[in-house]
Amino acid sequence: MPDPRPFEYRLILYAVASFFVGVIALWTLYSIRDALLVIYISGLLAIGFSPSVQWLERQRVIGRSGLPRWGAILLLYFGFLAVVAIVLMAVLPPLITQAVALWHELPGYFDHFRQVLVRYHLLDIRWTVGDLVKSIPAQNGAVTAVLGVLQRLIGAIGTIVVILVLPYYLLVEGDSLQSGFLKMFSQERRPWVARLTHDATLKVGAWLSGQLLLSATIGVTASVGLWLLGVPYFYVLGLIAAAGEFVPIIGPIVAAVPAVLVGWSVSPRTAIFVIIYFSIQQFIEGNILVPRIMQRQVGVSAWTVIVALLLGSELLGVVGAILAVPTAAIVQVVLQEYLEREDTYSVELKG
Repeated sequence: MPDPRPFEYRLILYAVASFFVGVIALWTLYSIRDALLVIYISGLLAIGFSPSVQWLERQRVIGRSGLPRWGAILLLYFGFLAVVAIVLMAVLPPLITQAVALWHELPGYFDHFRQVLVRYHLLDIRWTVGDLVKSIPAQNGAVTAVLGVLQRLIGAIGTIVVILVLPYYLLVEGDSLQSGFLKMFSQERRPWVARLTHDATLKVGAWLSGQLLLSATIGVTASVGLWLLGVPYFYVLGLIAAAGEFVPIIGPIVAAVPAVLVGWSVSPRTAIFVIIYFSIQQFIEGNILVPRIMQRQVGVSAWTVIVALLLGSELLGVVGAILAVPTAAIVQVVLQEYLEREDTYSVELKG
């Protein structure tokens, strides 16, 4: 009778080796999590722009042939940059003026807000901005802090450059990447995986275009509304509202807080009107704009958005909240395709 111990030894050795390989793999993924996040964001942007690139490729502008892929991508990039440049030329000068003025007026707003809290016995400590300035660290600590800020700023600029450049190469090599990805699956699974990636691309593209449209709509209407209400720095506050629209549910609420505080500095009545205006704006956004622009195109339900938002913000903070909706859309596509495939397989077995 053969001795079973060598097999048991090999099984134990395999289990121990698998455990250590898994630990090393998890540690490696955790160590490069920032790089993986940048790659994921770049991939989402490439997927989001892919439908627009394909549409441009089909346009016949050179004789009877369409644009080459690299030309369509460059045209999309230059068009996007041109729109940004035009918007900046129109908005940036008053935006800078208002931002500088707001920065100089911040101590006054801060003291005014502190006095209101003290008046209503919501704050007992009578400190001022000067007290905060006195508590700033010593010169050496301040220099270290400034260097740290500069280092993080340079890192952020480098990350932004990578996020802008990497999608271009992902789009240029899109066909070869798709072909290589499909080769990882068996021959009979490839049509299913190809349909899955196509549906995911359409959903992420719809999310990106819808999110940009929503953000621009909220930013413009917020600026116009605050200007009509007589709230200063409406350009800056409108830009904050547009940025807040990228974070579902929570972002618009947080973005409205600075506008309410600045409106309070004008008068309590103005602050109340600002609250009413933003409430009406968010009611229209949640009941008209989002259902028409986002849910119809992306098809992600409200409870899915909330759950994805909670998980994303818990894992990655604000970045996770921004990426929650497109990630949920991709997961939803995968689950729907898998469940439909299982149903089809079950019907074939019963037949």
